[in-house]
Amino acid sequence: MTRPNVLLLCTDQQRFSALGAYGNDEVDTPNLDRLADQGVLFDQCYVQNPVCAPSRASLMTGRYVHAHGLWANGVGLPAGERLFSRALADAGYDCGLVGKFHLSSCFGGREEHRQDDGFRVYRWAHDPYPGSSENEYHRWLRTVRPDLLTAALDENSPVDFDSLPTEAHYSRWIGDQTVDFLTRDRHDGEPFFFVANFFDPHHGFGAPEEYLARYRDRDLTRPVTQPGELATKPPVQTEASHHSYAGHARGYTSYSDEELQQVKAAYYAMVTLVDDEIGRILAALDATGLADDTVVIFTSDHGEMLGDHQLMLKGPMLYEQAVRVPLLMRWPNGDLPAGTRCPELVQWIDLSSTILAATSTPAQPRHQGMDLLPLARGTGQGRGWALSEYRNSGHPYETPVHLTMLRRDHWKLVVQHGDPTTGTARTGELYDLHEDPAELDNLWASADHQQIRTGLQEFLLDVLVATEDRSQVREGPW
Repeated sequence: MTRPNVLLLCTDQQRFSALGAYGNDEVDTPNLDRLADQGVLFDQCYVQNPVCAPSRASLMTGRYVHAHGLWANGVGLPAGERLFSRALADAGYDCGLVGKFHLSSCFGGREEHRQDDGFRVYRWAHDPYPGSSENEYHRWLRTVRPDLLTAALDENSPVDFDSLPTEAHYSRWIGDQTVDFLTRDRHDGEPFFFVANFFDPHHGFGAPEEYLARYRDRDLTRPVTQPGELATKPPVQTEASHHSYAGHARGYTSYSDEELQQVKAAYYAMVTLVDDEIGRILAALDATGLADDTVVIFTSDHGEMLGDHQLMLKGPMLYEQAVRVPLLMRWPNGDLPAGTRCPELVQWIDLSSTILAATSTPAQPRHQGMDLLPLARGTGQGRGWALSEYRNSGHPYETPVHLTMLRRDHWKLVVQHGDPTTGTARTGELYDLHEDPAELDNLWASADHQQIRTGLQEFLLDVLVATEDRSQVREGPW
């Protein structure tokens, strides 16, 4: 059997529900909806952390946050961690990446430290903004629209990178570079693995005017919450409602109702722009005759609160909107049943194991994920639980905030750890997602649910032991 190509399409900060295929009739995503119709949609995919770098490290290493060690944004991936792209390159795959990567700090104008990643093509730009010493997007923009680059870099100019015209936008650059790889730059005769890492729909909530205009006058749904909701939730959520990112960004309470609608309109506009670029990419894949032999995966690194639960952005919260992401998989020659939905609980660490299995590349001994292909084909069995960890991972709080989430069956447990982990009191959340899919009613302190909570906490202890890294070879009994 011919080894398939792999095309991984990844957005940044796109919650699972921001896609028509997941039942959202407010957002226009015809290309991704068509991809779902042609492949398998995973209904319940959880990332291992609700912020970028720890989550992306779990994707690329196939390991939980407590195993790979990149526990927060601004922390570098330890040198001993092996990326699955390196294994693919060693197996003869032509590997490439465009856009964001975020496996080390990019703060203060630093260029991201590059791992032994196996990428022959590496067109990196952390984001569209100034500050990176090797921003390939800015180089491209200087070629196609130098006037817009000059204006966007001018602090006194009304032009900003988020709202540049479509032909000059960061998402268009991702699309162009991916199409270029597919049609011109890949090594002919070799299977390829290519990663297109879009920055949108990340904040700051801007998009080209032609996309904003599609949503500006729509009557969009309001944030999901209820009066007094946060009074029953961990206190850090009330703090985050007033000041996001530990005080580094606006909180929900500073937004007017109209501003919240504008934010959602801009968010959807960014999603639709990305969808159009993915449409161009998939058309190029068809034009090259490679579509049937290519595994196409679409997903995102974490979600966005968009005002739900009176919260914005992401960070010290593990709601579905923050840690549940879209996952679509199409492989015409791989016996994946088109137009099916997989209801099992799956995780981001599973993607590397799945890609290695699909490409007949040897499994990596330290990987902790599972091959999703049997589940996608309707012949496999899932693990039945999902784990996500937040270790003061976003903008740091002075008193560190550490959360661990366990999803099992229709229950969701979130523990906010206390002493000796940190100086705050232990608290948490418990939700019955059958009865309360919106996670409005916190059952953590409910006397009627103490047995369930205790059982989940005990199972969480077993999960944490089961996911420890014991890959080091034991050479003898002593």
